[in-house]
Amino acid sequence: MTSEQPPFRDPRREDGERVADLLGRLTPEERLSMLHQFAPAVERLGVSAFRTGQEALHGVAWMGPATVFPQAVGLGATWDEELLRGIGEAVGREVRSMRTRDPRVGLNVWSPTVNLLRHPLWGRNEEGYAEDPRLTAALATGYTRGLRGDHPTRWRTAPILKHWLAHNHETDRDTASTSVPPRVLHEYELPAFRGPVRAGAVAGVMPAYNLVNGRPNHLSPLLETELRRWTELPLVVCSDAGAPTNIAGSEEYHLDHASGLGAALRAGVDSFTDHGEDGGPTLERLREALERGLIGQEHIDAAALRLLGMRLRLGEFDPDGGPFSDPAEHAFDTPEHRALALRAAEAAIVLLRNEPPTADGAEGAPLLPLPAGSRIAVVGLLADECKLDWYSGALLHRSTPLDGLREHPDIASVTYAEGTDRVRLRCADGWLTVPGDPTGETPDGDEGTAAADEGALDPALLRGRTDLPPLTVGPRDGAEELHPVDWGGGVLTLRAGSGTAGRYLSVADDGMVRASARQPGGWVVQETFTAEAITGGAPRDGSTLTGLREDEPVLLRHRGTGRPLVAAPEGLRVAGEGEEPTAFTVEVLARGVDEVAAAAAGADAVIVVAGNDPHINGRETEDRLTLALPEQQDALWRAARAANPRTVLVLSSSYPYAVTEAAGELPALLWTAHGGQAAGTALARVLCGDVSPAGRLPQTWYASDTDLPDLLDYDVIGSRLTYLYHPGEPLFPFGHGLSYTSFEHRDPRPAPITGGDGEVLRVEVTVVNTGDRAGEEVVQLYTRALASAGGGEAVPARPLRALAAHRRLRLEAGESRRIALEAPVEEVLGVWDPASGRRRVPGGRYALEVGASSRDIRASVEVEVTGEPARPRTIAARGLAAADADVLDGVELVDRDRESGDAATPRDPATPARLLYRACDLGAAGDPAVTVTVTAAAEGRPGRMELRCPGAEAVEIPVPAGTDRYDHRRFTAGLPLPEGMGATVDLEVILHGPVRFAALECGDGSGGEAATA
Repeated sequence: MTSEQPPFRDPRREDGERVADLLGRLTPEERLSMLHQFAPAVERLGVSAFRTGQEALHGVAWMGPATVFPQAVGLGATWDEELLRGIGEAVGREVRSMRTRDPRVGLNVWSPTVNLLRHPLWGRNEEGYAEDPRLTAALATGYTRGLRGDHPTRWRTAPILKHWLAHNHETDRDTASTSVPPRVLHEYELPAFRGPVRAGAVAGVMPAYNLVNGRPNHLSPLLETELRRWTELPLVVCSDAGAPTNIAGSEEYHLDHASGLGAALRAGVDSFTDHGEDGGPTLERLREALERGLIGQEHIDAAALRLLGMRLRLGEFDPDGGPFSDPAEHAFDTPEHRALALRAAEAAIVLLRNEPPTADGAEGAPLLPLPAGSRIAVVGLLADECKLDWYSGALLHRSTPLDGLREHPDIASVTYAEGTDRVRLRCADGWLTVPGDPTGETPDGDEGTAAADEGALDPALLRGRTDLPPLTVGPRDGAEELHPVDWGGGVLTLRAGSGTAGRYLSVADDGMVRASARQPGGWVVQETFTAEAITGGAPRDGSTLTGLREDEPVLLRHRGTGRPLVAAPEGLRVAGEGEEPTAFTVEVLARGVDEVAAAAAGADAVIVVAGNDPHINGRETEDRLTLALPEQQDALWRAARAANPRTVLVLSSSYPYAVTEAAGELPALLWTAHGGQAAGTALARVLCGDVSPAGRLPQTWYASDTDLPDLLDYDVIGSRLTYLYHPGEPLFPFGHGLSYTSFEHRDPRPAPITGGDGEVLRVEVTVVNTGDRAGEEVVQLYTRALASAGGGEAVPARPLRALAAHRRLRLEAGESRRIALEAPVEEVLGVWDPASGRRRVPGGRYALEVGASSRDIRASVEVEVTGEPARPRTIAARGLAAADADVLDGVELVDRDRESGDAATPRDPATPARLLYRACDLGAAGDPAVTVTVTAAAEGRPGRMELRCPGAEAVEIPVPAGTDRYDHRRFTAGLPLPEGMGATVDLEVILHGPVRFAALECGDGSGGEAATA
């Protein structure tokens, strides 16, 4: 250590002192430059350039080949936070290792996603862990601890949680506002973030694109009032890509970009991800905000300090680079990582059903595991696929279900049928032809321009290949056999050639159609089409290629551009504006259902592998429309079942399906998310009994679309969504998963609950493997408030039951083990009390239930909890915030102003909205009336409010139209009170028209009637 070493480089000093020293050495302009995602180097200080953001959801993504683990929802199905910790450590080591070869690999890891799987039609279902906040928090804590590492002050990587807050829709995701009542916010949404943040393994969060209660998440006051109060760590907030521009752009929330970015910085955003690698526009907008007084230098300094602190914890300013720069801490594609990928894929497989085949009678053995020496048929559109998603790395190793079963020593023979139709297409000028080699190989054997783009920082910028000739039309003997797949809703892919050697038809920037893509993919998928039957000279929407009668003309439309195809002299391409599209007719050479039936008929068992392509019909930017399995795949399992009752349906998918008939007719069903590089081997080992399945569903599988509310209805309590509140019978419940062995849960005993602060609920239970083979059980502890919970007070709707704790453990045949399950009492028995603005535990009786799923309770014990009684709303002393209602009916929560606060308005202005506030102390016991003042606004036209207490007359308050939605004014009225009223009374508020109700107080207010709030 030389005497000239600046303090920020001196590891003997405290971290806070070092970061403050570095900040003090930066000029104001250099400090500002730190706030863009691509922070430039400061060469005079020897400070390197730095990029926030490295995707690593289930392996290092977007940087070329890396170990690929199962999708996040599959990791959620493991219910194993220690496994996730190991995976996080492996991913972190690969990040460090890859960075030594490619400095573009970033150490600020934008993972994991902790958005709850509230609604199964969300397009990004694959990215979350579970629908339950405690399970999500536990798994995220495990993963981030692995990413962070165990060093007390230095971090292997710096994980960022995505996406703050209440983000479960892709439809209008940058403009739609989600209405989140206080109970849903505090009991459901926030706990998923709070758990890993409090565990100290999280460097920060990324706000979501959507708005919550009318305000963009990038302006959320909860970043300061909630998030940053959960930990002493200086959490970093990194914007999502392009979101800062959206504030004054698509959202039109602020009038100009300087105002929008200034508001984001004031709200707590530190790093602005916008305009790719070009920080110029962002910095110019922030400079303007500074010049206009919208922000101060203190805001810039605070953000820069947090970002520099994160970099210091990563070891950047240590002379030796910190402990994680040691090559011994790096690892890449090691035998341990490959084994871990296999272990994770096995642990994620959920056995949904396992019964004897009907041909064997009810007394026969379950179909699975397959006996040694089986001759099997492996069929289905995903049987020979190892699908990746948007946040996957490139595969180093690849195992499909077909590969795994062919390689398994206990399988005698395998017959394979993909199940696609084989067709030819012709038009008036001839038959569609693929010139040259349909595998897409260029003459020198490389993959053309696609290979040059491997490891792009942003795969959305990748372009399709233009080095291959486009499809043409020619004579019939040269016509290409195409394999169409309908992925649901008429969305088609067309592949030239068979299996992995084939190539999908794709449209490049020049508009030409080529057989060039190994798989569908890209930000805008260029490999999907729709087929529209032409009847009476006009296209008929909604028809599919595979469902058409031969020789019926169709128009093919490219979904990426929205344009139909035309067979032009230069080749097949998308039509220009106003250009007449080409009509094609179909010649069917073979039908997939027939090939599947033939393969199934001669087999001892049939494995049908169905599911989704993660780039089609349910992905980032696109929500699903239905829970139904696509018709083409539905037909395949039916064809297999008709030919052979010993049929297993394996669903390899990013989300649940409503396969009610399959669950009733087939003897065995399994689900696995796309399982990464070892998916096929793992599935084969489970099917053959090498591994007893122990995955558990991390979300409810509903029986029908009719069980679901609107995708934008985030009130899980009011809409009765998730296992917590859904009263109906699910197809498969949360926590469900079968085994090849059996378990019992015996003698649950809770420790006494005294009701003290910080108390931990502890339940001991004995778990016994009563079967004849080793296996893993996931023991689940649920809490349920009984009718008496609340001690007679009016308590809010409680969950049907709620997960408190869980444990995955392995037991040998006949082994028993006594385990303890623990959880904080306040978190698992408490409810958010809007009157007091905090959680409290209502007194009364509770059931503590131990089981194998949320609907399979094996043992239960009741306990009496003293709890805390509800206290009255002291409106006379504290006033009342409109959003803090006990009951909201027809209400949408919106922003009170652009900085903070909520207001209530009718979801539909044509229908009155109702809010109920219980046990209100108006300071007027025994009086016939009390003076109240409401703060409200009306946008565009007048509205009115009604206030009433049960047993008394209502008072009506007109609310005239204001200058804008934030023009809140005070209106005073006398509120009649019921005769003989005690100390408290319930208060009901009815909103009519475009009223935005913000607050209520007793007395005449500070400004009198109609005074501006």
